[in-house]
Order: sequence, then C-alpha cells, then structure tokens
Amino acid sequence: MTLVSGTHDAHGAVYRDRGGREVVDHYGKPVRVGKAVRNIAGVIEMGYGVLAVRGDDRVEFVDNAVSNRVPTEDGEGTYALLLDPQGGIETDMYVYNADERLLVFLPPERVESVAADWAENVFIQDVEIDDVSDEFGVFGVHGPKSTEKVASVLGGPGAPEEPLSFVRGSMVDAGVTVIATDAPLGEEGYEIVCAAADAGDVFDTLINRGLNAAPFGYRTWDALATEAGTPLFEYELAGTVPNVLGLRNALDFEKGCYVGQEVVSRVENQGRPSRRLVGLELDGVAHAVAGVDANADPQGVDDALPAAGAAVFDGDEAIGEVTRAAVGPATEVPIALALVAFDADRGAVTVRVDGEAVPATVVDLPFVDGSARSARLPTYPELRA
Repeated sequence: MTLVSGTHDAHGAVYRDRGGREVVDHYGKPVRVGKAVRNIAGVIEMGYGVLAVRGDDRVEFVDNAVSNRVPTEDGEGTYALLLDPQGGIETDMYVYNADERLLVFLPPERVESVAADWAENVFIQDVEIDDVSDEFGVFGVHGPKSTEKVASVLGGPGAPEEPLSFVRGSMVDAGVTVIATDAPLGEEGYEIVCAAADAGDVFDTLINRGLNAAPFGYRTWDALATEAGTPLFEYELAGTVPNVLGLRNALDFEKGCYVGQEVVSRVENQGRPSRRLVGLELDGVAHAVAGVDANADPQGVDDALPAAGAAVFDGDEAIGEVTRAAVGPATEVPIALALVAFDADRGAVTVRVDGEAVPATVVDLPFVDGSARSARLPTYPELRA
C-alpha cells in the first residue's frame, strides 16, 4: 500500500499493482508530467521492498551473495545483482551501509524470497535479516533542478554528490536520509528516505515547499527510463544474464565467488554476449500514436504500441524482441527497448504489431541526453570505440 494515498488522491492518482504493492500509475497527464521532470523536477513515491541485515558478519555475508562489492563505510551504497546458477538475474538491488546495518532496497516481489534464501544460508555467521519495508517511506526526486529542489527543503548538510552516497538531515520536523541516485531516468536525482509515520509530511514538502516539483507515477517513470536507456527489473532484467544487458556497473570482476559468477566471467572472457539491448524508433506506429491523446487516454497509447515480446525482424530473419515501448516525454515519439542479436546492424528493421510488420529503426541508447547519464546505460566492451 502507498503511504500517502490521501495526497495522491488529491492529485487525481490512478493506481496499479507493482510486485504486490500498490503504487501510482499516473495522475492523468503522464506525458505532460514527464516533460516537467525533464525540464525542472518531479517527485515519485518509490515502491521498494526493504531488507535490514544486521550482525557483525553482515557485510561479508551479503558481499558473498551479490555481484558487486558491498561498501564497508557508513554513507556508501552500491548497485548489485543476485544471480541463479545459470547466471540469470533473480533480482537487482541497492545495498547501503547504514552504520550498524545494511539496508537493501529491491523490487517488492523479491523481498520474501530473498529474505528466506539468505536466512537459510546463515550458518555460524552473526547475521540477522528482517523485512522492514513497512518502516520506511522512500521518495524519488528527479530532474535537472532536483539538486536545487532538495537544497531548498533540506536542513543540515548539503545534498550528497557521489552516486549512491547519502547524508542524514531533516525536512520539516522529520529526520531524513538523502541518497544521490545513479540517474536511472537520465537526470540528476535523489531518493529521500524517512520513517513511515513522516511520509505524508515529507511528500507534501517535496511537492509544495521550496522549488515546486510535479508528482509523477510509474507510467512516467517507465517512459523516462526508456528514453534514458535504463533496463528495469520487471521488463529486461528478470532471468537475463547481466552481460546481455551491458550492466557493467553491477559487476565486480575482481571480487570473490558468488552464485552465477562462472557464467558471467565466461561470457566476459568470450568478449561478447549473444544479444544486446538497443533502442528502437517506432516509425511505423507514429501515426497511430499521434491520433491518441496520451494524457487523456494512456491505455489507448498502450494499445497502439508493440507489446513486450513483439518480434523484431531484419528482412525475413527474426533478430530479437521488444521488451517495452512508450511515448518518450522528451522526444514525443513512440520508442522501445529491444533485445536483439549482438551483431544486428543499426538501421531499418520491422516489428510485429497485431500480426503486421511495421517499420522501425535500431538506434544507439540513450534516446535523449539529460542532465546526467544513467549508470545502467548498456555498455559492451566491443562497442566502446
């Protein structure tokens, strides 16, 4: 459940389920609000699940489980993955060293299984794992003016600068932790963490005090992340080997063994994965999408776009599939992300939409250059030049 439904409702929120948790889908004008985020700043209530890991062996325990090195100092964080033995992604997560505990932010549908799996693997270590999702409110502030926005309402230290570092301060009478994000929307960004009891006051402060910021929901989040070239768990990550997605920011090739590492290292040593993530400009559905008011009829836009899993063809050869599609808030044109054969050329392809082949163009990511660059932007060693 959202912690601030009254405020959401006052702004005309439409809700949806995300991993068993109710989140805001949109406030009635998702594209218009997306432009506000691209130009100024916006605020979203994040739908994370949160685990707390305590005990003297907490850092070593989590570090042995995940694909990236867990920070040892208070105030630092990392982006990491849990993999299965075949190298497929079971979940992504942010791990923050918060003094005497680690706080792990992950998709809500993965909290129970990760907590159970980790608890089963605690033997003689001093480690305690708890689901603390209900204890926190988490709000994202994103946009080129997000630093100015946070500075206008944060009491105490200045906003953190290094991605995934954090500081502690206050907003109104509430204690908050402010995390510098890794720019998943291609813009400067922060996440504000507070006690659940203070969520209403903090959300109101972020929207209405200091520099104004527009509230936005996950429909806008998904579209902005698509423009930024950021792969997301529910669309691209689940079950995929991370090399395929170019998620090099989630991998430490020097750290000790973890489940799935052998597969990841083998693909790395081969020099290239079998597939890669690309952008598609959906030329063939532009006219159909233009005939729908994306702010008034978001479902109508969805119906005009290719569905996840739609086949991508180069001539008569199937080379991949769409993972998600949206109308870009900045570009105002239909775009998509797709997993295609690694050697697929940039340029003209077709996508199957309702059984018909419609023209599209393979392009480099990101679709737009914002005030920051997503740390998850796919990076492939062979394509760096």
